[in-house]
Amino acid sequence: MKASLISAACLAVAAPFATAQNKPATKPAAPAAEVTLVCEAVYLPARTTWTRTVGIAYDKKRVRAVQIDGVPVYTFAIQETMILTAVDNERIQIDTAAQTWSSDFRGQATAQGRCERQ
Repeated sequence: MKASLISAACLAVAAPFATAQNKPATKPAAPAAEVTLVCEAVYLPARTTWTRTVGIAYDKKRVRAVQIDGVPVYTFAIQETMILTAVDNERIQIDTAAQTWSSDFRGQATAQGRCERQ
């Protein structure tokens, strides 16, 4: 008798969770949009120009992913209109409002440049 009361109580407690798991999500996730910036960065002291491609995937709430030259970055931070990240020991700052690129290769080289939306 006690066993049947305990199993009935467990079923009553677990029933709402079981039905909640079977329900489809009420709102599907919004599809991410993507913007591609092409940046012409001038590296000093060598005075060479590199074309860098930045892919930014975002939705209505936040930036979802960042790619530099087709390589997904491991981590990034957002400060107002700036995207801060690093690739291969190069610390990179992309200002999406001013459309500028600046980077520092651990004090060995620096880069500045303009970006255009593709």
